[in-house]
Amino acid sequence: MPKIKAWISAARLRTLPLSLSGIIIGTALGSMYGQFRWDIFAFALLTTVAFQITSNFANDYGDGVKGTDNENRVGPMRALQSGQLTRQELKSGIVISIVICVFLTVALLYLSFGTKNLLFTLIFGALGILSIWAAIKYTVGKSAYGYKGLGDLFVFLFFGLLGVMGSMFLYTKTIYTMAIFPAVAIGLLSTGVLNLNNLRDYESDKTSNKNTLIVKMGIKNGKIYHVFLIIISFISMLAFTFMHYQNWKNAIHLVAFVPIFIHLNKMWKIRNTVLLDPELKKLALSTFLLSILFYFSFNNFS
Repeated sequence: MPKIKAWISAARLRTLPLSLSGIIIGTALGSMYGQFRWDIFAFALLTTVAFQITSNFANDYGDGVKGTDNENRVGPMRALQSGQLTRQELKSGIVISIVICVFLTVALLYLSFGTKNLLFTLIFGALGILSIWAAIKYTVGKSAYGYKGLGDLFVFLFFGLLGVMGSMFLYTKTIYTMAIFPAVAIGLLSTGVLNLNNLRDYESDKTSNKNTLIVKMGIKNGKIYHVFLIIISFISMLAFTFMHYQNWKNAIHLVAFVPIFIHLNKMWKIRNTVLLDPELKKLALSTFLLSILFYFSFNNFS
């Protein structure tokens, strides 16, 4: 039983709603453009969950080995840091989760493209491999990009552009250029969650030589950067809404920005960055709410 709790802790279930937001938005866009299949939707969700858990295992391992997860770190104690899981156990967990990712990706691509669209299968297969690499290399190894201030860029690309537009393409087999707006919005909000994490961990990351973007720019500039992320995400979603507006119901999803702007105001006023920890959950869940409302705004009510 203790081991089961340790694995659940290492999986970081609270990160899953944010990772699913891009898939839900992409599915909403696919449905809006006339294409939806429950089997693709189910496997897209499962595949995303598998990728996120793999990333969380690898992050736990990488930060634990490097000593970044130490007594000075703010937030929940990690499985490796606390001794609940050994390095070898966590390594084995990463390998098993990668195998699951590969299986689910192959199944998803077969459901979407079958045996006829070989080019699409190869492209998305390569993107799947790249996603696994990105999940591992965030904190693992000497060249971990999370330690070089590149985490924000990768989150924006994988949670936003690839997550939204890639999942939409699984249904439509077509790129709709207007989809870039909600993709950018979700990418920036997801980056905002990472930014909050890095603001909270500023002191411990600086001590551990984890050169996140916040360590490089400082807390004041990090807060200004966070405001930029939220404002541009709102403008992007507003632009898409305006271009597809038919009646007031198409704007329901914008309600999700109310708690996001409340969060933004609170973030700006907080002086002790340690107190930002609860804001991560608020922004992540608000982003998830946005994705759910977005689906109903442009499908059931259209």
